[in-house]
Amino acid sequence: MPSWSNVRSDFPALHQNVGNKPLVYLDNAATTQRPQAVIESLDHFYRCDNANVHRGLHALSMRATDAYEGARTRVARFLNAAAPEEIIFTRGTTESVNLVAASWATANLRAGDVIMLTEMEHHSNLVPWQLAAKRTGATLRFLPVTGDEGQLDLSQLDRLLTPEVKLFAFTHVSNTLGTINPVADLCARARKVGAITVVDGAQSIGHLPVDVRALGCDFFAFSGHKMGGPTGIGGLYGRRELLDAMPPWQGGGGMINHVDFLESRWKPSPERFEAGTPNIADAIALGAACDYLDGLGRDRIAAHDRELAELAHARLSALPGIRLLGPARGRSSLVSFAFTDIHAHDIVTFADEDGVALRGGHHCNQPLMRKLGLTGTTRASFYVYNETSDIEALVASMERILKFFR
Repeated sequence: MPSWSNVRSDFPALHQNVGNKPLVYLDNAATTQRPQAVIESLDHFYRCDNANVHRGLHALSMRATDAYEGARTRVARFLNAAAPEEIIFTRGTTESVNLVAASWATANLRAGDVIMLTEMEHHSNLVPWQLAAKRTGATLRFLPVTGDEGQLDLSQLDRLLTPEVKLFAFTHVSNTLGTINPVADLCARARKVGAITVVDGAQSIGHLPVDVRALGCDFFAFSGHKMGGPTGIGGLYGRRELLDAMPPWQGGGGMINHVDFLESRWKPSPERFEAGTPNIADAIALGAACDYLDGLGRDRIAAHDRELAELAHARLSALPGIRLLGPARGRSSLVSFAFTDIHAHDIVTFADEDGVALRGGHHCNQPLMRKLGLTGTTRASFYVYNETSDIEALVASMERILKFFR
């Protein structure tokens, strides 16, 4: 396996200056950079194999189909799904959650049912369920977060996770707190009351080993651009028996077995949920991203990212007037913080002058921010190409900003 010091050379976008400073890219929770292998996969498809899939009998179409379905098989193996048919290609986590909310929830929820979420959910795992509740008459219920330490209050689980709960949707890793939630336990607890589970894997897919069968989840949503893959591609894992019982949520070519003027019959999963021409090239490149991450070793990636995040948390905690969110230990790949008298957008703007790319704002976590009494935070997030020198650059930039404002 390559050493971490050599990984950075695989990512062309990192080799540039911002102004006159070398780029220090710490906005990986928003999107990661792409390795050369993923870029070359896209280039190869468009140069050599560009054709539509599934319906063509000529050589290019057959090659494209083989590569596209091969990518589905590769993603299934990456998640340890039971079969490729349990993987639906989508635009990403948001579309995957919306698919479940529009299809499964609309078909199965009724007035009196409860959709359970947590207080740390990203808007993409909150707004679709608000819409589903309005459509079906179901109500929303929330598992609390225990303040700045950013843990779920599991002492409330027995009280809240009752037989009225038909669906429990929660994040694997918080995009604001860095908290890694006990997914397998939460799924097992939900199963005991007959609730379906939907896991938002946007922040875990590229950072942790993910085994959907070991987790015991019913659905797992993820985005390719969070794991070194292209934007506009991601996936939804769903247990096959659930997918085959769900109605389609979009109609068109490719998802039908038979069409008459007044009615149609659908194909099984995954075709049932992939109407129209799919995102072929990006799906293939997503498979290349899976190859790249497995080449590094996902256990190694998890340890590397955790070490950087914990080091950053420790170094930043020494700065005056700082408020750090989430656990000090056992966190995932990001650190979120706020200064009492400096707006997050000012911090990000000044850091950019030092070549340090950060994210500032509410991070699509407005309800959580309000609970914590904040309008936003600054977030530094790490990935395989980051090193301890990037943390030194981050801390130096924060020290300069504090000196300027105070």
